[in-house]
Amino acid sequence: MELNVIQKMRELCEYVLTVTHKSPKEFRFTLTEKLHSYALSAMENILRANELRMDGGNRAMRRKEYQLAAQTDLKLLGYMSDIARSQKCILTKQYEQIAKRTFECRNLLGAWVKSDAKRASCASIKDIDGVN
Repeated sequence: MELNVIQKMRELCEYVLTVTHKSPKEFRFTLTEKLHSYALSAMENILRANELRMDGGNRAMRRKEYQLAAQTDLKLLGYMSDIARSQKCILTKQYEQIAKRTFECRNLLGAWVKSDAKRASCASIKDIDGVN
């Protein structure tokens, strides 16, 4: 079973790829490429984070780094989509959908980070108490 954030991120990637397919040619190697790059990079970072299990130590830290990188990618996607809208690379309606979906993914990702932090603190309390 996939995490909800992975499902929503996939939908966002597919949407970005679909709406930019008909963008003006003059933006193909600039704005369109950036939109694709940030969306796909966020997806990649989420998948990489999900592959790292919470066993403490270095893996937990790397997992958080991937999660935070995905957050940054999503923020950049939001900014770049606003620029794409203002340059008429995408329609206002398309920008609004990207913004809505990006916001949803960022919230889900934030909840995942908080959940991991809570699990990590509970695990360290158990270790201190000698409970395992």
